[in-house]
Amino acid sequence: MVRFQNVSADDAEKPDAGEQMWSVFEFARRYRLAKREENRLLMLYGPTASLRDLLANARRHSLIS
Repeated sequence: MVRFQNVSADDAEKPDAGEQMWSVFEFARRYRLAKREENRLLMLYGPTASLRDLLANARRHSLIS
């Protein structure tokens, strides 16, 4: 059985959760990234990027060795 969902024009304009634009600085602070990793993301994307891209490309190094 196929169910159809009514989609309004407003729903089509809402960004997906992964498509939200984030400041790379805020992302690095929130996820406690090292300054080196923050700089790498800045070089890769500039000052803003989608949350999906940042989560997919951020590298967290373990604080415990």
